[in-house]
Formats: sequence, structure tokens, C-alpha cells
Amino acid sequence: MEQFLFFFIALVAVASAVYFVFARNPLYAILSLIVTFFSIAALYVLLNAQFLGIVQIIVYTGAIMVLFLYVLMMLNLNAKDESKKQNLTKFIGIFSAGILFVGMLGAYKGLSQSNVVQNIDSSIGLTKNLGKLLFNEYVLPFELASILILAGIVSAVLIGKKDL
Repeated sequence: MEQFLFFFIALVAVASAVYFVFARNPLYAILSLIVTFFSIAALYVLLNAQFLGIVQIIVYTGAIMVLFLYVLMMLNLNAKDESKKQNLTKFIGIFSAGILFVGMLGAYKGLSQSNVVQNIDSSIGLTKNLGKLLFNEYVLPFELASILILAGIVSAVLIGKKDL
């Protein structure tokens, strides 16, 4: 059942990604990208990486898609602007995707079944293990990154502040 669910969600992700590439209406393209992001988050959850799934939903589906929709509304694209695009860029994209597909097919053919690990650790991908690793082994880079982000926020406030 879990394997069927995985393949179904993967099919939804690939179908919505293909629709994103070939959609004529930019709003529908962005909505299909949202479906793609949600299905990728579901795949992360199925692979026992709940933290990555939640981050995928919060960061990409939430913040990035709101930004895309905002830019789309600001650009005010019309259907008459769509006819100005060249077919050469679409052909290059299809050709690149075909080369990627052939490469993935060759990599899949080169896989052997003997490399499959039989003992699966169910604790891999849990947020508890990530927190232990982050606050024990990588505490200095974590704190330096937080100081860097704080400096960026303070700098943005100072730059944007009006002189009185």
C-alpha cells in the first residue's frame, strides 16, 4: 500500500511539473507548481523525513509561491504577450529533458539489486536526531548563521530607515 501511495504521489508530482512547463496561463502554471511542491512534501513524509516535508510546505509552498503570485500580479501578463515567445526555447527545454531522461534511464539500468540495503534504520530523518546533531556537533556554525541573519535584519532596517 505504501509503495502504491508513493508511486501515485510521484505521478502527481511529475504530471503537475509537466503541466507547469507547458501551461499557457501563468496563473495556472503557478498553481500547478504549488501542487508539485505539496506532492514533493508528501514524498518526503513517506520517506520518513518529516522535517524536510514541513520545511518544504512552509518555505516553498508558503513563502516562495506567495512571492511568485505577487510578482505575477504585478507584471499583469496578458494572453497576447504569450504569442511573442519563441518556439526555440521550448525545443531546447524538451531536448534537455530528453537528455536528462536518457541519462536517468542509463543510471537505472546500471543499478544492481545487490546494492539494496536490507537493514533500514527507522530513526533516520527524524527531527529529534537533526536537533541533536545541530545543537551538539554544529552549534558554532548554527550560532554564527543566526548572528549573520541578525546583522542582515539590522542592516536592512538601518538602510530603510528615514533620516529625521
